[in-house]
Amino acid sequence: MTPDERASEPADVVELPAASRATDIALDELEIVYAFIYARVGNRADAEDLTQQVAMKAIPRLRQGAPASAIRGYLFATARSVLGGFWSTRLGLSEAELHEDLALALPTSPPSEESADTVQQILAQLSDNYRHVLELRFLHGYSLKEVAAEMNSTVGAIKVMQLRALRAAAKVRPLE
Repeated sequence: MTPDERASEPADVVELPAASRATDIALDELEIVYAFIYARVGNRADAEDLTQQVAMKAIPRLRQGAPASAIRGYLFATARSVLGGFWSTRLGLSEAELHEDLALALPTSPPSEESADTVQQILAQLSDNYRHVLELRFLHGYSLKEVAAEMNSTVGAIKVMQLRALRAAAKVRPLE
């Protein structure tokens, strides 16, 4: 066939533009997003459908040149949004009501005397700063920002102190 004959024939193959780097990264990450969704819905069919929804919502909105971590974060944020919609539809509740129900589902019974004693023993063996940060965060429910204000520090410093305090607490053996 001559080039002129080929040009006059209808083209069977349509060339699509190459996928962008951001799209390639997103497509690579969808397997992890699927696992994240599957762990929350418990069945393959729903997980596949929801992962497809995430892809359809997120990929067209990706910023070209964004780092892989930002793309992954955006995919997971989209996945959480899609899951919220899924559960809201499944349970017949608005997404705001879902959040309220989750807060109500937390155990409201007081801790046992034995576990409270164990916590106090562990805290007593920590340095003052470590004990104070853990008490504010976990016993009083302060946010990182509130703890930072209370302790005249920065949020970053409080995050580091909390991590170190938790590690130190994990090494402590309570008295028996």
